[in-house]
Amino acid sequence: MQEEFLTELEMMQNYQFLISFDDEGMPEIRSDEPQPLGEGKYPNAVRYLSAAIGNCLCASLAFCLRRAHSEPISIKATVHTTLGRNEAGRLRVTGIDVVINPEVDEPAKLERCIPLFQDFCTVSAAVKEGIDIKVSVEPIIPGIK
Repeated sequence: MQEEFLTELEMMQNYQFLISFDDEGMPEIRSDEPQPLGEGKYPNAVRYLSAAIGNCLCASLAFCLRRAHSEPISIKATVHTTLGRNEAGRLRVTGIDVVINPEVDEPAKLERCIPLFQDFCTVSAAVKEGIDIKVSVEPIIPGIK
């Protein structure tokens, strides 16, 4: 099964973008670059990536526990993202360390899920494997269709 969806971004001012999704009723979100580039009013793309990885891993663990008929009491996570420069001097995400703190009633079911759940996290698995990203630039030129 293949699923597709659209995410649209529109620059509002400076480095602030309005991000909308094609899912009905899904709220728009904003992004901004930290100072000195932007104002840092909203999370930037790296922070959203960090949150997406942590969220996906926690959701995958919750899914595994529920499939094992064990409702998690709580699941919290801390995602430590490290930025550094590559050989060309470009800023890159150089590492992401995730610590997940689940609270469960049935530790044996958690132990069963620990070796399984990461494989079902769409985001972290894709980041680890590398994602094929195709980029095209199609300028909008006023007066020309």
